[in-house]
Formats: sequence, C-alpha cells, structure tokens
Amino acid sequence: MKKLIKIGTVVVGLASTSYAHTALMNCMENADGTIGCEAGFSDGSSATGVALKVVQEGKVILETKFDPNSEASFKKPQGEYTVIFDGGDGHTLSIPSKAILK
Repeated sequence: MKKLIKIGTVVVGLASTSYAHTALMNCMENADGTIGCEAGFSDGSSATGVALKVVQEGKVILETKFDPNSEASFKKPQGEYTVIFDGGDGHTLSIPSKAILK
C-alpha cells in the first residue's frame, strides 16, 4: 500500500509542474542609455540564469542571463530590436523595442 501512495505522489507532482508557470518580463529604458529587464514566472519562480537575447534584423546581437535578482541590463542598440526571454520549451516571450517603457 505504501508503494501505491508514493507513486501517486510522484505522478501528481509531475503533472503539477507541467502546468506550473508562465514566463513574465518587463523592460524599461534607463536614463543612462541602458535597457533594464526584470523577469520571472507566474508561480513566483525566479528567472536567475535564464537566457535573455537581443535580436536585430534577424541576428542575435547580445546574449546574457538574468542575475540572482532576475534582472538583466544592456546598452540600448540603435534602431529597432527585440528582447527575448528564453525560458525553454513553452516559456519564451519577446518584447519589441517600440513596446519598451521609456
């Protein structure tokens, strides 16, 4: 009987993690000519170590990771660009430069 309970717990745990969170990100233009982004997941999980990419004209011009505070910053590129939060399968989102808060 104890084995059945343990197996049931694992199955419930796996099912809940597959629907656990949605990626969230907010970016703002700073007065010093940088862009600052904060990210995380809807369940409160941190974005520490998650990839952030800046794409311009179809090319990745910058790739970094969110720090222990789930923040990342970079020098604002000239022209139009897109900031991409790459949290893995099903957890990717992008913000075009025109939508970044000033």
